[in-house]
Amino acid sequence: MREHAAEKWSHSHHFAIDTAQSEKKVTIVFAITTLTMVLEIVAGTWFGSMALLADGWHMFTHSAAFAVSIFVYWYSRKHRNNRAYSFGVGKVNTLGGFASAVALGTVALMMIIESVGRLFSPQAIRFDEAIGVAIIGLIVNIVSAFLLHDGHHHAHHHEHSHDNHQHNEEHNHEDHSHHHHDHNLKAAYFHVLADTLTSVFAIVALVAGKYFDWLWADALMGIVGAIIISKWAYNLLIDSSDILLDKAANESTANKIVACAEEDGVTVVTDLHFWKLSSKHLSAIVAVATPLDKTPDDFKAIICRDVDISHLTVEVNKI
Repeated sequence: MREHAAEKWSHSHHFAIDTAQSEKKVTIVFAITTLTMVLEIVAGTWFGSMALLADGWHMFTHSAAFAVSIFVYWYSRKHRNNRAYSFGVGKVNTLGGFASAVALGTVALMMIIESVGRLFSPQAIRFDEAIGVAIIGLIVNIVSAFLLHDGHHHAHHHEHSHDNHQHNEEHNHEDHSHHHHDHNLKAAYFHVLADTLTSVFAIVALVAGKYFDWLWADALMGIVGAIIISKWAYNLLIDSSDILLDKAANESTANKIVACAEEDGVTVVTDLHFWKLSSKHLSAIVAVATPLDKTPDDFKAIICRDVDISHLTVEVNKI
């Protein structure tokens, strides 16, 4: 009897997105980024190019960030069924994105400091060799950007065994696809874009220095690139921190939940908490007061009919 009840009422807490393909992509990009980083640092030192050397060390920070991303994917996979995590490990992916956003911001700050220094202390450069290596770096970054571009849709599955949820689950979680935001992959993609941007600026600066003797162009391009990278880092930081801090979803979602629960005209929502368990999994706790003989399952079915909620708890108070 108890086993039957447990089977009937239990449900999965796997609130994470499928990241197998993302992990493979990040691993490949990590390998080629690391090889290119070594090439640029050695070449920048050998040919006396501060722009190339700066781009190489800049790629080092991104290579380290990719290593963090790979660890995040591994950790999420390893602890997927760990009951110590009440709502699963969906936020580990977002945490990786947040850490990478901090790294991006640090890179931008270092680029500004270094660029300002080079603005006042230009260095002699062997332009031909440095430009050749910079072009190789740009090609590698473009290939990496295509590999990491998140244009895929991932299936979204969450199964409840409760009979009263069957219609609701079929409506919200059938085998159609939802686009998921993998913050870890998004962070890796931004790192590659930052690398691509600095490679372009390094080439422009080296060409300007060679043909026009504009050594100051190298520093100027570094400052412009740092400002753009800072913008990417800020947006990713805000996006990921909202989820990590359990910030409520948008106001329209709250209004939908309340409207569904109060559609009978006599029920009142007395308390509402809702937050993201991962980038595309929403959880909610709803307390209602009603004179009607409705059960929590009745309200769950009504709310989930119009709002896609992966984990919903309803408290009913009779009045």
